[in-house]
Amino acid sequence: MLRRPVCVVALLASLAVGAPTYADDPLRIAVDVPFEPFQYRLPDGTITGFEVDLGNEVCRRIERECEWVEQNWDGIIPGLMARKYDVVMSSMAITEERQERILFSEPYYSNPSVWVTAEGHEIDVNDRDALNGLKVGVQRGTIRDEYITDTYGDLVDVTRYTTGEDIAVDMRAGRLDAAFMYYPLALSSLNVNGDESEFVTSSDLVREPKSYFGHGVAAAFNRRNEALAEQFNQALRAIKEDGTYDELMHKYVDYDIKI
Repeated sequence: MLRRPVCVVALLASLAVGAPTYADDPLRIAVDVPFEPFQYRLPDGTITGFEVDLGNEVCRRIERECEWVEQNWDGIIPGLMARKYDVVMSSMAITEERQERILFSEPYYSNPSVWVTAEGHEIDVNDRDALNGLKVGVQRGTIRDEYITDTYGDLVDVTRYTTGEDIAVDMRAGRLDAAFMYYPLALSSLNVNGDESEFVTSSDLVREPKSYFGHGVAAAFNRRNEALAEQFNQALRAIKEDGTYDELMHKYVDYDIKI
């Protein structure tokens, strides 16, 4: 009888034992909390938000358990590349620079940014002279950080923060002249343009140029996880087509973020 060499049999056995059972393992999804209304913590410690609900729905449809992992934004891509988690669902915009390092799903919402100032201190962001010397807050390592640094870094004092909430704290304390923020975060943390709000938007919603602001928000994967990314895409399409996406969206926002 023909026998495989012992070394080959041992190798095949070790591969079989060590093969990951992805369908049985929890799907580890990274988020940078808080980023209301997309991901934030309830008083009981539970992480919730639009992207969390969307991720849980994807997991349900691909028959996987979601395991949510907290990760600071400036380490979120390195953590994905090091396989600390399987997916990032944390309002990450698709950009060409990121696509060189990681794999994206199809986009699932649009991601406008906006200039914010204290009421009565609006600025003309198209007037570079008006920006000269201003102290502007941005979240470190984001597309907003890159845009402000590259476009206005010679004019303004760019002050970087770990979270959007930290920006809001210094805006309230008057330590910043302006902030360039993710629009949903400006709504939730500073109540911009709201009743009795002390803060207003000083620009239209900013989505251009695409080289900075990308082509929408998507889930991110290690480049070797093409099969998982395609599973996500199939589930996302079904969620959009059967109306579940709209139900989840309007649970958290009263404006259209669909892309």
